[in-house]
Order: sequence, then C-alpha cells, then structure tokens
Amino acid sequence: MRNQKKEVLYWWCHLGGWLLYGLTMVFFAFVFDSKINSIFYPKLLVIIISGLFFTHILRELIKALGLLPPALSKKWWLLTVVLLSILVLFNLTNSALAEWLHLYNPKIKVSVEKRFLVNLVSDSPLILVWVSIYYLWHYIELGTKTEIQKVKLESLVKELELNTIKSHINPHFIFNALNSIRALVDENPTRARTAITELSNILRSSMQSEKLTTVPFERELNIVKDYLALEHIRFEDRLKVEYDIDEDTLDQPVPPMMVQTLVENAIKHGIGKQKNGGVVKIISVYRDNHHELIIQNTGSLDSSDNAEGFGISSTRNRLKLLFGTKAHFNIIDKGNNLVEATIILPVQEVQASA
Repeated sequence: MRNQKKEVLYWWCHLGGWLLYGLTMVFFAFVFDSKINSIFYPKLLVIIISGLFFTHILRELIKALGLLPPALSKKWWLLTVVLLSILVLFNLTNSALAEWLHLYNPKIKVSVEKRFLVNLVSDSPLILVWVSIYYLWHYIELGTKTEIQKVKLESLVKELELNTIKSHINPHFIFNALNSIRALVDENPTRARTAITELSNILRSSMQSEKLTTVPFERELNIVKDYLALEHIRFEDRLKVEYDIDEDTLDQPVPPMMVQTLVENAIKHGIGKQKNGGVVKIISVYRDNHHELIIQNTGSLDSSDNAEGFGISSTRNRLKLLFGTKAHFNIIDKGNNLVEATIILPVQEVQASA
C-alpha cells in the first residue's frame, strides 16, 4: 500500500513537472512578446512527451542498477554513464522527430547533426534539472527516515534502560525489607505479622507503578510512608521521621520508587550506622520554578558507604533518561552529621480532574 502511494505520488509529480515546464515556456513566450509561430506548440509538445519518456526510463535505470542513495557514493561513475546515454538519446530523438515532422523553419533549415548539437546544449539542462530534483527528493527522504529510525531507536533504548533499572529497584527493596522482617520473626512474631502486612501494601503499590514512567508525588509519598512504617518496627525509637511537604506539589509527576530508594539508602547508610539512630526528613517544595525534593538523614558520606552505589546511580540514570538536562540530582555531606540528597525536577502543568 505504501509503495503504491509512492508510485501515484511519483506520477503526479512527474507529469506535473513537465506540464509546469510547458506552461512556463508559453508564459515567457507571451511575456517577452516572442513570435509564436505554427511550429512552437508542436515542438514544445514533442519535448514534453520525449522528456516524460526518457526521464521515466532514467528513473527505472537508477532503481534497477541500485543508484539511489546511499549506494550512489560507490557507483557515481555508473550514474554518469547512464545520464550521458539518456542525454544523447533524448536529444537524438528530439532532432529526428523535428526532422520527420518538419518542425523547423524551411528558410533556415540546418542538418540533423547541427540540430542535435544545438538541442544538446539547449535541452540537456531539462534532464539535468529533473535528475537533480529526483536525487534531492531521495536524499531528503533518506534523511527523514534516518531521523525517524534514530528517534525510535533512542526511545527503545530509553525504554529498555528504564525497565532494566526498575527490575533492579524492586528486588533490591524486597530483599532489604525481608531482612527487616526476618529479624523480627523470633523476637516478636506479632510485630513480624504487622511488618508482613506493611510489606504487602508496599509491594502492591510498587507493582502498580512498574508500568509507569512517572506517578503523582502523593502516590510516591504514600509508598515511602509505608516503607518507613515498616522500618520503624525494626528501628523503633532510633528512627525519627519528619515531613515538610508543600501540598501544591503532591500532584507533580515523579519517577516511581525513586524517593523510596533514596530513603532506603538514607536508612541503610545513615540511620543504620548511628548508635543512637537519627532523623530522616523529607521535603517537597517549589523553588526557582522547579519542583525540589530533598531527603535529609543523620549520618555522613564516606567512601565505605558506596555513595555511588545502585541507589545513587539509578537515580542519576533515570533522571537523565526521563528529563535530560531539565532534571538534576546531588547528594552532599552538609556537616554536623547531616547528609542531604536533592532532586530537582521540571514543574509540569497538571490538568485538574473534572
């Protein structure tokens, strides 16, 4: 179907181009007050019909001999031979038809050979213009196809990379949560059962998020609260949680499980290493026309903390894939036993539900 449409388009352009040439010649003949004699229109018709025939033959030869881009770069000499042959045949045909149909002024009749040379100079540019337009069309089409394929490839790569990152995030979280539950099984079975319920809630939410590239921040925050409730059973009073949430940011889109991963990181490398525990604080505000998410935790950055481990690297990669240069991530040691991870996201217009 697509090839049939291209063929129809070719014929419309092919016929239209030569018809436009004929109308242009008639227009200039009137504009410049040329003397239009009895042979003007028949001679013009011969050139148009001959041009239609030979340029179509040229097109078929180009296709048959594989002279379309990008293969043309290796066969330019063959195109030159084909083009010169068509030019000779085109002008020989026009000269022979002019002789046969007497399309010349009998008072200044010249030989067929001389008429051929004159036609070779005057009419050859028509074929050269046609072949130039034909190749320009194909180079533009090739460039367009290449760009479309490039966009599709980039989109596929991004999708695969995001799915790979997600497939690592969920097992990474599950194993840590199960370790927390395992520590409670013998010590406090009642709390272990509560922990299993909390984990069930978190897994249900995370599985629903698996098909999405972004979710409303409010949904992500609920997952984080479930996770912290689970961890609070393990840490008890050693874990304190604070929230500073601008309610206007709750409907802003964020990558699913991203904040949860950073909070998990804060507990594992921060709170878990503090004898007296510490505080995890989650902040969500608008600042400088951006949505800013901040996770603060008691602790300090250290090379032994594997600061560029999976949680940090996955956050950087996901932001780059989803938002390019419009999003940023940074984690710093602010001193005074405080680590701060900051995600800066572009503000998105959110349509209000009816």
